[in-house]
Amino acid sequence: QVQLVESGGGSVQAGGSLRLSCAASGYTYRVDCTAWFRQAPGKEREGVAAIDRDGSTTYADSVKGRFTISRDNAKNTVYLQMNSLTFEDTAMYYCAASVFRCRGNTCLQSTRYQNWGQGTQVTVSS
Repeated sequence: QVQLVESGGGSVQAGGSLRLSCAASGYTYRVDCTAWFRQAPGKEREGVAAIDRDGSTTYADSVKGRFTISRDNAKNTVYLQMNSLTFEDTAMYYCAASVFRCRGNTCLQSTRYQNWGQGTQVTVSS
């Protein structure tokens, strides 16, 4: 099992920035891919960004050029830097980890992930 704890959410005005953190513990050596998902009220959960153990990244079209996912292996932490935030980015953001390899857009499929955090709320006011 891998335990994930998100932090860094909050309220920000449109155009602002936030950095989310996902700290992992447990069997972290088994993790191949870590991703951020989000879910807004009344909407399905969607993949936002993912990073694999080699550092390859995948982004949803809606956040390309605005969000950056990165990892600090020494700290077992994955980050999501979010810039130029809009009202449409308002959602609960979840960190997820998978022991399976993924490539490309498959890394943004929630069914590939076995371990999930509790989420952190991001609210963007227009």
